[in-house]
Amino acid sequence: MSKVELAQDFARKKHKGQTRRNGKTPFFEHLEAVVSRLKSIGITNDDVLCAGWLHDTMEDTNTTFDEISELFGKQVALLVLSLSKDESLPKKEKESNYAKLLRDASFEAKLVKLCDISANLKDLDDSMSKTKKKRIVTKKLHYLRIVKNDLARHLSEYPKLTSLIDGINQIAKEYHQRPIELHEK
Repeated sequence: MSKVELAQDFARKKHKGQTRRNGKTPFFEHLEAVVSRLKSIGITNDDVLCAGWLHDTMEDTNTTFDEISELFGKQVALLVLSLSKDESLPKKEKESNYAKLLRDASFEAKLVKLCDISANLKDLDDSMSKTKKKRIVTKKLHYLRIVKNDLARHLSEYPKLTSLIDGINQIAKEYHQRPIELHEK
């Protein structure tokens, strides 16, 4: 079994029984959507694909940094860590800490975050109120604005990033949010 297949299997086990906000969709489907988006923009690096599978394990399961590092290597563990909110912090502090983490994250982590945002926005639950959906869209766009300049610097390398941004902007428009502009720097 390849390292990426091991990460997929590990994530499936760790998220077993978890569902998306609608209470029906298995959480694992979100991870599949993130990894699928990574592949669609041309990502073939095993560490980045592993991080796609594992990006929510430290935040949403009992998985530790050391466990990921031991099983998948320090680079994967660092990617996952840079995409994980510190759940022990109060809400405001957790959000500002997370924004700083994203700002300082590697380009590879920012790619995973972009694919995570895209998957989350495509998966908005119809049973949620319009107000709650708009709050989620606003938060996800805030995260995207934090990472967009680094993404823009790599547009010539990953031209398919624009298709993900276009999809996100369609959703942003629906919720009367300012679109994200990605211009190569």
